[in-house]
Amino acid sequence: MLVIISDLHLTDGTSGQTISSGAFDIFYERLVDLAINASWRVDGKYRPIDRFEIVLLGDVLDVIRSSRWGTQNAVRPWTSPQQPEFVNIVTQITGDILRQNDRAFQMLRAVGHGQAITIPPATAAGKPAYGVPRQPVAVGIHYLVGNHDWFFHLPGPAYHPLRQSVARSMGLANRPDQPFAHDPNESDEILDVMRRHKVFARHGDLYDPFNFEGHRDASSLGDAIVIELLNRFAAAVENELASDLPQATLFGLRELDNVRPLLLVPVWIDGLLERTCPFASQRQQVKRVWDGLADRFLSLPFVRQRDTWSPNDLVDGLQNMLKFSKHISIGWASSILNWINGLRGSGEASYARSALAEQDFRNRRAKHVVYGHTHHPESVPLDASYAEGYVLNQTYFNSGTWRRVHRPTALAPNEHEFIASDSMTYLAFYQGDERCGRPYETWTGTLGLAPSDLPTLRIDPAQPPQGMHASAQSVSAPGVRPHAPHFALSPAATSAATAAG
Repeated sequence: MLVIISDLHLTDGTSGQTISSGAFDIFYERLVDLAINASWRVDGKYRPIDRFEIVLLGDVLDVIRSSRWGTQNAVRPWTSPQQPEFVNIVTQITGDILRQNDRAFQMLRAVGHGQAITIPPATAAGKPAYGVPRQPVAVGIHYLVGNHDWFFHLPGPAYHPLRQSVARSMGLANRPDQPFAHDPNESDEILDVMRRHKVFARHGDLYDPFNFEGHRDASSLGDAIVIELLNRFAAAVENELASDLPQATLFGLRELDNVRPLLLVPVWIDGLLERTCPFASQRQQVKRVWDGLADRFLSLPFVRQRDTWSPNDLVDGLQNMLKFSKHISIGWASSILNWINGLRGSGEASYARSALAEQDFRNRRAKHVVYGHTHHPESVPLDASYAEGYVLNQTYFNSGTWRRVHRPTALAPNEHEFIASDSMTYLAFYQGDERCGRPYETWTGTLGLAPSDLPTLRIDPAQPPQGMHASAQSVSAPGVRPHAPHFALSPAATSAATAAG
């Protein structure tokens, strides 16, 4: 059995919230259940598995999303990675992430050391034996890097102690004296695990022009957007306008890092301001702060070096998409998404078409192609091949995320509304006769947020004659035509509801 999760984005605590350590308790419980289920075989007998593998598919430790990058002005991810100052700040941030999330890593260490996952032994009749000591299951935990943890892929002895601390804290099977793999072909052990389960998996940043620029030992525009724009913006607003802005606005701005894709952040800010900030002058102040930081970001030498004469130039496009002063009044979000997809050479947000080009898909070595990165869980049928009476079904999966995600609503997109939920996804792939011969299973859980988890937002566009409601007045509902309930009530239920009213 092979289990894949990705995009936990665990931080050092200096920026944004990450998923609660309680999520790892859920993950542990599911691992035990998966191990028991995998022990049921095609012949209907229970034969306990003695080992399974876990692959962490990138962006697990988020080294980019730290305010430490702003405290050492000369050091950024795009400076020389072999400078002692660079190694020091990456080591400091990583150490803080490991300490901040040690409660979660205690579980991973126990699992990786073969101490945590135990399942019932089998009886002579091929059934689980209860009431007797359970038997341990060995687990190998393997870490592939993505675009927020690419530093662990850097070669050289300067990074060996860093990788050693990560491997020790998380119970990894990775060798600390070797760069953590970005491509599974860089690790014989990981490649062997995937081949045995007929899987090919990578983080997926390879197909994102903002977060991959030819090789994984270098920074990208995505790093600069996070560090020089997103990280600075919330702090700048609080420093300049905290005494004037409503608390709901300030609370909302702390959710910036949970918007996906990140380039939708200005659209999200626009919607947040419309619903939490009643004064137009204050909304304009916040937007001026954003545009000022966007201009500063766009003027960075690291960014200007990527300015070209190409009609699909990234920098010119960013200027049009990021700045409030440049955006079109209708269809801003759609324009951003279409532009991003166009840069990728795709008309859609899914990475499924990129999976069609993977060598292991084309030569039919892999039945399952897996990416992370997008934070959007998917299962997309790719191909069904028929030859000599044998059927090979090939499917693309995205491993989603383990964190809060804000996504735009489908109704009235011009109002720039988003809905947030906490998301958790894992994928499990079986080999041989495990799980009664089933090839895989996936699980995605989304936990809706209680009203106390989010700032109170207006539900109307706030358009009375003076531009705002008096505090004592009720807020009218938006002008949506009446429609039938989502679930039709039976006659009996309708009568009961009428009587209760």
